[in-house]
Amino acid sequence: MPLPKISTPTYELELPSTGKTIKFRPFLVKEEKLLVLALESDDTKEITNAIKAVLKDCIQTRGVKVDTLPTFDIEYLFLNIRGKSVGEDIEISVLCPDDGETYAEVQISIDDIKVSKDPEHTNKIKIDDKLMMEMRYPSLNQFVKSNFDFGEDNQVDQSFELIASCVDKVFSEDEAWTSEDFTKKEITDFLEQMNSAQFKEIEKFFTTMPKLSHEVEVVNPKTKKKGKVVLEGLSSFFA
Repeated sequence: MPLPKISTPTYELELPSTGKTIKFRPFLVKEEKLLVLALESDDTKEITNAIKAVLKDCIQTRGVKVDTLPTFDIEYLFLNIRGKSVGEDIEISVLCPDDGETYAEVQISIDDIKVSKDPEHTNKIKIDDKLMMEMRYPSLNQFVKSNFDFGEDNQVDQSFELIASCVDKVFSEDEAWTSEDFTKKEITDFLEQMNSAQFKEIEKFFTTMPKLSHEVEVVNPKTKKKGKVVLEGLSSFFA
């Protein structure tokens, strides 16, 4: 007689980008093992494939495409799945702001970590009086590079490549060019024609993009002084 199957609970989560409620289940042991092995490999491709496979398996709502989810949705979803899988409290080392050299252990409840949204954030960027750009959020591959960067690539080239890959549309009152209409070289050449002020407006899209954020109070174990530290991005909470 075969062994019985172990029931797995399901939970609900509201995606920050759309407000849509989706259902998910925790990691199983086989999936946690896959993640650990991928992270130990220090290979961004393996990490990408592992995160993609685990999220696809854990999301129970039909029609959710992991590859097209905004990075902050992926961060928030991944963190909450991790919380329901191995514990909703995480302990991390935080650099104390008073001396800038001592680390202190801080415990954080995953339920307290939210996605912060900058009111000035927009995906529509004015280039000049005639042209506008519409941006899309980084892909899952770019998400992994941002959160688990092991320094194989030149950071300037990597940053420029990220920006070019996120240009979704260029348009005027009369014409529109979507990402399917131009090549990688063409969009790179287009971006390189910009002046510094125009390019800074594009960079602002990334700096103001919604992100995981949580403020913690830390006590320096040496000086006993209290300080506050803002943690941002999945890598800050990955323990």
